[in-house]
Amino acid sequence: MKNKIKQIFGAALSAVLLLSACTAPAANTNSSEHKLNIVATTTMLADLSRTIGGDRVTVNGLMGPGIDPHLYQASAGDVSLMQKADAVVYNGLHLEGKMGEIFENLTGSSPAVICIENGLEKSTLLNVEEGSSTYDPHIWFDVSLWKSAAKTVAQGLSEADPDGKTDYERNLDTYLQELEEADQYIRSRTAELPEEQRVLITAHDAFQYFGRAYGFEVHGLQGISTDAEAGTSDVSSLADFIAERRIKAIFVESSVPPKTIEALQAAVKARNFDVSIGGELFSDSLGDEKSGADTYILTVKANIDTITDALKEGGDQ
Repeated sequence: MKNKIKQIFGAALSAVLLLSACTAPAANTNSSEHKLNIVATTTMLADLSRTIGGDRVTVNGLMGPGIDPHLYQASAGDVSLMQKADAVVYNGLHLEGKMGEIFENLTGSSPAVICIENGLEKSTLLNVEEGSSTYDPHIWFDVSLWKSAAKTVAQGLSEADPDGKTDYERNLDTYLQELEEADQYIRSRTAELPEEQRVLITAHDAFQYFGRAYGFEVHGLQGISTDAEAGTSDVSSLADFIAERRIKAIFVESSVPPKTIEALQAAVKARNFDVSIGGELFSDSLGDEKSGADTYILTVKANIDTITDALKEGGDQ
């Protein structure tokens, strides 16, 4: 009888061990292997992709904080990263000006290509100049347009990963509410400034969407792209404007060297008026973790705080 019990117990133990052996690999599987691999060009789009993608994605951003997308040239490693991705997210509207051919070559290949430009109504875009067919690419400065960008990313990820559609749509709904709250924050801080003080002068002409959305008169020393150099006449005419209007502060940008704004400040001083440098704005890049502005929402809030505080009080001389 004892031998019989041992045989039964041994058979049962063998079955348990066999079952454990069969199921063990599934328990040890690295869930990251099943995540959608996304490559995003700018810091803004990397943040947006992580927010909408949530736990279902891993995101590689090509450009780090402070990198100027207008001048960015993709390396061979960047191209390889995009070719191996499940999805590539880029802004379009010639923001990534030196990468256009790369995106054209990716279209129709294995990565899903998500272009924010394609999700925007042309009627909502600003022309670079009157009569021009070229649009201003800095759409993220208007939170309402960033909502459209979020919807475009959610749709693109849902098409690339249909099983995750419910998750992407849920994340989108949550984010749209957060964006609405950010938009209201910008408007409430703007209301602290009298209309005549809502004049924003920056290193390059990146803030026109911001100006249109929130009621600021905007002047950039350089053009839409930092590829364009500010000439002596540009500095002189803007210095005249600042001195005449007695603008309290002008602003440097995180992705543009400060020398042009410093030259503008000196030119204003030569006209017997002191204008402050009101602080650094995040323009073509989010901040890093140390800055406390490493997400889109933190960045737009930091920008309006810097602008409002400086134009109310004046910045550092």
